[in-house]
Amino acid sequence: NPSFESGGHIDDLVGKGVLHGECSRIFRIAKGTTSGGLPLRLHRHQTEAIRAAKRGVSYVLTTGTGSGKSLAYIVPIVDHVLRNGTGKGIQAIVVYPMNALANSQAGELAKFLQHGYPEGRPPVTFERYTGQEVREKRQEIWQNPQDILLTNYVMLELILTRPDELPLIT
Repeated sequence: NPSFESGGHIDDLVGKGVLHGECSRIFRIAKGTTSGGLPLRLHRHQTEAIRAAKRGVSYVLTTGTGSGKSLAYIVPIVDHVLRNGTGKGIQAIVVYPMNALANSQAGELAKFLQHGYPEGRPPVTFERYTGQEVREKRQEIWQNPQDILLTNYVMLELILTRPDELPLIT
């Protein structure tokens, strides 16, 4: 279990204007407590990735298992949606190689984006679209695209080629 160099807290990036102010409230540890939770501490590689995304440059992050690679792209996506406004359709598609990972990440996003906010009023919306959904749920997703779509490569191809799914990306 390697020790990764500290990159400070989310609140540090908010204070410097790198991230939207609401990121301080979203990215907390133990948000359900009466204190509202603790600021999320980042590793250096996460902070560097967030700063690269803010500059609009491409980046590749390679690091060990359990080192927070997902936050290195989720935080910039959430920041982007906060700055551009929610409810405008899909603003980011995150493609996973396996449904299990998409399902796991949906749970993690729920902790950040739904816990501590009124029911049905998260600051940024997301939905999982992996082919495991029943037809009614797929239709709901087509008719009401969320800010972030979590999917897999097979479903991404179908989204791009099936007429029923065109509303997701147009």
